[in-house]
Amino acid sequence: KVLFHEDGSVKGIATNDVGIQKDGAPKATFERGLELHAKVTVFAEGCHGHLAKQMYKNYNLREKCQPQSYGIGLKELWTIDEKKWKPGRVEHTVGWPLDRHTYGGSFLYHLNEGEPLVALGFVVGLDYQNPYLNPFREFQRWKHHPSVQPTLDGGTRIAYGARALNEGGLQSIPKLTFPGGLLIGCSPGLMNVPKIKGTHTAMKSGMLASEAIFKQLINENLQSKTIGLDVQEYEENLKNSWVWKELYAVRNIRPSCHSVLGVYGGMIYTGIFYWLLRGMEPWTLKHPGPDFAQLKPAKDCTPIEYPKPDGKISFDLLSSVALSGTNHEHDQPAHLTLKDDSIPVSRNLAVFDGPEQRFCPAGVYEYIPLETGGGSKLQINAQNCVHCKTCDIKDPSQNINWVVPEGGGGPAYNGM
Repeated sequence: KVLFHEDGSVKGIATNDVGIQKDGAPKATFERGLELHAKVTVFAEGCHGHLAKQMYKNYNLREKCQPQSYGIGLKELWTIDEKKWKPGRVEHTVGWPLDRHTYGGSFLYHLNEGEPLVALGFVVGLDYQNPYLNPFREFQRWKHHPSVQPTLDGGTRIAYGARALNEGGLQSIPKLTFPGGLLIGCSPGLMNVPKIKGTHTAMKSGMLASEAIFKQLINENLQSKTIGLDVQEYEENLKNSWVWKELYAVRNIRPSCHSVLGVYGGMIYTGIFYWLLRGMEPWTLKHPGPDFAQLKPAKDCTPIEYPKPDGKISFDLLSSVALSGTNHEHDQPAHLTLKDDSIPVSRNLAVFDGPEQRFCPAGVYEYIPLETGGGSKLQINAQNCVHCKTCDIKDPSQNINWVVPEGGGGPAYNGM
């Protein structure tokens, strides 16, 4: 959790206690968490950070920006036939098998690491409308496309994982500094969306932050209004850097997909205004609103029939989760919490046919019949969680709150 000074500025953070049973009682292995105090705390949690969410509310950091928009990215690592391996080759697609009103696309990278490895994945915009859509199954179906399957034929899948991505772009970047702290990297959302790339911008934001912080720390004449330092120079420097110029140039590509033509309209817009004008158009398009509010009621949508996995190119969900190395100590407090236990059945299942059982890429959420007969209840298999944050983002009732699990739990990605 975040610690605060009496003047409201950030004091630092506290790590969570470990060695706690489900009921909150300490185990024999109990250890108290640590408090880490600092003049400036740098929040670099990645997409949809648990602590950053608190900072947005505490300091009203999202007052002058649009809601963040997200995508869920699913990824696999394969070893393939060496004859098909082309080190350095990059393939991107957009659209299929999604419909034109759903933003998404794929990547397939032939890795240059001394052995025939390919990394491939599929990203689905979490502003999709049909509650029957299943991102994991869309990914599995995509691998059967005739331009993809030949690369994988005869290969072996060795890893699987998933993570939410910030897709809001420039319009959705919040205020980055506040008394005692600042946001860097993918936490505020510095990803170049059409390139599905944010490592370079994240690194540069960290460099600019460290330079600005160091300058304040050695300033002997500094007069701070709060005990925690407010390093506003960092945000100014970021806006004057190449990071801001790059994000400004691509700011309209993602929201342009919300026209009547959908993704096709976005491609036309990109061709005209990005490739020809390099993003210099004098307007900035808006996102339609938060992703969780975009779902339509199930009665207004058509269920999607997905082909069965063949066990060679496409696979079932649970065998995929097994490849992520995910593990959580069973006897620990829940890290997937519900604000109201009645809402999953009374609203999510009744109105949206339980979308959490489809948008989760790890099979965490499932509706099972009540033992007494008649009706269902939501079962949360928290030990499967790969920490992608999709449930916290896409839950149409905003009833799920992802909190930090006990230390050491989660996916054990290798080579991902």
